Amino acid sequence: MIKTSKQRAYLKSLAMKIDPIFQVGKASLTPELTKAVEEALCARELIKISVLQNCTDDPREIAAYLAERTHSEVVQVIGKKIVLYREGKDNKKKIILP
Repeated sequence: MIKTSKQRAYLKSLAMKIDPIFQVGKASLTPELTKAVEEALCARELIKISVLQNCTDDPREIAAYLAERTHSEVVQVIGKKIVLYREGKDNKKKIILP
């Protein structure tokens, strides 16, 4: 897991280059979305989520909920963008933290 600010900065720099793969809209969080985020974290380790304008929930609350449910960490929440990270299994790590 993320232990230092240097590791968090590294993940933020990686996140700048990726596009959001999920959008949270008017329906807010659903069990299906949570399951999809879980699967994406297994496959990618680092994902970006976009919160649409018509979603009335706070992006920070959404990020905290998703992180709790998927056993991941919130790297950052900037405006309506959420970045989550979960370390992969030992034999399937894609991102090596400094």
